[in-house]
Amino acid sequence: MLVLPAELTQHQANACLAMLRQGLRDPAQAGVVVDAGALSHFDSAALAVLLACRRDSLAAGKTFSVRRLPPKLMQLAGLYGVAGLLTEAS
Repeated sequence: MLVLPAELTQHQANACLAMLRQGLRDPAQAGVVVDAGALSHFDSAALAVLLACRRDSLAAGKTFSVRRLPPKLMQLAGLYGVAGLLTEAS
């Protein structure tokens, strides 16, 4: 499972995406789950990071889901029309 940091704004986006992409390289994992439970300070860059991670996961033939997505980030995803792309992990 990949874990997002407590803060994910445009200032941390590139470093966070690079870290997530490292985790995507594990060939033993058929699916990618990102835990967003620690995320407390974010902007729209958090959505961009999650969507880029999703795109990379699907391109690698892996499933993608998010666990514990903060409600405010899900609302933001709804405003941008991308909420359906962020599948909630069970």
